[in-house]
Amino acid sequence: MSDGGPVAGQTLPEPLPRYLDHLRVERRVAARTLALYTDALTRLARGAAGLNVPLERLQPHHVRLLLAQLHGAGQGPGLSPRSLALQLSAWRGLYRWWGRRGGVALNPVDGIRPPKAGKPLPKALPVDQAVALASHSAQNTDPALAARDHAIVELLYGSGLRVGELVSLDAQPSADAAGWVDVDDATVHVLGKGHKRRSVPVGSHALQALAAWDLQRASLAAPGEAALFVSSRGTRLSDSQVRSRLKRLALEAGLPTSVHPHMLRHSFATHLLQSSGDLRAVQELLGHASISTTQIYTQLDFQHLAKVYDAAHPRARRKTGGG
Repeated sequence: MSDGGPVAGQTLPEPLPRYLDHLRVERRVAARTLALYTDALTRLARGAAGLNVPLERLQPHHVRLLLAQLHGAGQGPGLSPRSLALQLSAWRGLYRWWGRRGGVALNPVDGIRPPKAGKPLPKALPVDQAVALASHSAQNTDPALAARDHAIVELLYGSGLRVGELVSLDAQPSADAAGWVDVDDATVHVLGKGHKRRSVPVGSHALQALAAWDLQRASLAAPGEAALFVSSRGTRLSDSQVRSRLKRLALEAGLPTSVHPHMLRHSFATHLLQSSGDLRAVQELLGHASISTTQIYTQLDFQHLAKVYDAAHPRARRKTGGG
């Protein structure tokens, strides 16, 4: 009978070695899985010993305590939610097996879940890479499509729009339009999440790119098509088409990573925040706030937001002597 590894200088207490043998011989689990389960059961045995509670008397509140201890480990970082889920799976399997053999009447792990894993933020591009992408012109493609793609990238990075907000833009303002660009006022008006409207400044580079696209749009747009950005078929561009084009442009521009629209939105926010330090202004420009924070951000004057944008964003102004 195999011992499952040391616990305080001793072998694993029964019935853990028998359960591990069951996994190895009868279940024929992979060596890697067996090693992971051995480690998880070793932690369980150590934790129960530390609580001075026999394994067969472990209760749900004991399991929650052990889980909390592993999550906030005293030495070094605690286990991740994914690792904690594996611990619980191993412990739950043990007690289920043990209960079928009459060893315990209660599975103390049932109903206990690990903490939810936080969603990682999308990575922001370094400023030089974001500017290189925004300045890049599509290769070996129709001039109209190249102008369209350039305007799209400039608007995504320059104004931090969601891809859904971008493709919903119309060429002209109207009562039915979800959004549009006001060239005279240098702003883009969008309908964001929760059907909340917001206005975001449009930088000079984006305005130039939009002007170039406006000269080409009529050659692609189908008669009566309201969309600002259209496909080669003349109809409104889709989210997936923007993602595909952006990925291709990033490869052409020599960026070492795959780029998607939200990465440009995140780059917009990150670069603006790094330069301005004004978190509230950035949140207002993004339109990405909870109800509680919205009450704070809606008090900000839009002119203040425009000044923060003009002073801080890499694409807000034409550099002196630049082309």
